[in-house]
Amino acid sequence: MSNDEGMTIFEKIIRREIPAEIVWEDDDVLAFRDVNPQAPVHVLIVPKRAVARLADATEADGALLGKLLLASRQVAEKLDLLKSGYRVVINSGPDAGESVPHLHLHVLGKRALAWPPG
Repeated sequence: MSNDEGMTIFEKIIRREIPAEIVWEDDDVLAFRDVNPQAPVHVLIVPKRAVARLADATEADGALLGKLLLASRQVAEKLDLLKSGYRVVINSGPDAGESVPHLHLHVLGKRALAWPPG
């Protein structure tokens, strides 16, 4: 997209138009700290190719969805969450709390997380 109109905040972060504390990146995925953390560690993992939400993903997105989950493991390792544990959350749609229409995973850790989540 050549202009900023209609771009999500995540697309602007991916393009480095908005600063973010990046914790992990590869060719397809970007992970950065949430600006409104809900746990001591709260990282968002976004695909660089925009998919609006999990409900909009297709079989063609299968490899990308797998990369997102594998990236959550990479982030957890980098942030020392593997032993203590962490939660991976995907919100899809307004009732789930989706606030940005760009598929993303939340990685939360470094505190005990209640179940059910809310």
